[in-house]
Amino acid sequence: MNLSTSNSDTRHHTFAACDLCCERDDRTLFSQLNFKLHPGETLLLQGRNGSGKTTLLRQLCGLRLPDDGRVMWDDTDINTLGTDFYRHMGYVGHRNGTKQDLTALENLALAQAFYGANGHSLDAALEKVGLYGYEDSLTRTLSAGQQRRLALARLLVMGTRLWILDEPFTSLDVHSIETIEGLFESHTAAGGMLEVTSHHAINMNESAVQRIDLS
Repeated sequence: MNLSTSNSDTRHHTFAACDLCCERDDRTLFSQLNFKLHPGETLLLQGRNGSGKTTLLRQLCGLRLPDDGRVMWDDTDINTLGTDFYRHMGYVGHRNGTKQDLTALENLALAQAFYGANGHSLDAALEKVGLYGYEDSLTRTLSAGQQRRLALARLLVMGTRLWILDEPFTSLDVHSIETIEGLFESHTAAGGMLEVTSHHAINMNESAVQRIDLS
């Protein structure tokens, strides 16, 4: 079984923010924000509601342009790289991004069609998130927690090195949270990188965690 970070590209990538700034309604949410992430490392974003955590994540995955500063993959601006960056990045936001009228298996197959067979097999991904046996269930019939796990299973299928996640534990019970924490640990242990916001404490190797508090 392939790990989510195992593909033909074995370079040690870096991901960085350089003097990032965000303004909203004539108010500066954050400015001169800097970090550099290496393989096996996690960036945990913290802060009260409205502090700019989701906006920052959207900047980091290219969905929103910074008001100032740059987001860099291997020391090159991601807006210059385009698809050369996006093939390395998987994003799960507040919305799961799954197709409600497709089955669980069809949703994963769709992700695999875009990214190639670089990660886990479809069945293995479902098993990893506790959805084995639900492969033929329409996504709209799944519970909120199951739909969230399906969204996270796409990361395993996509085989991307950088995971950017906004409140990944939403709708998950204690057992499911432990399962997803295990996936995070496996991902970073295999050289993957993780950027996450969460109101829940995350069980992780603290020596490989950077923290930014936007409050």
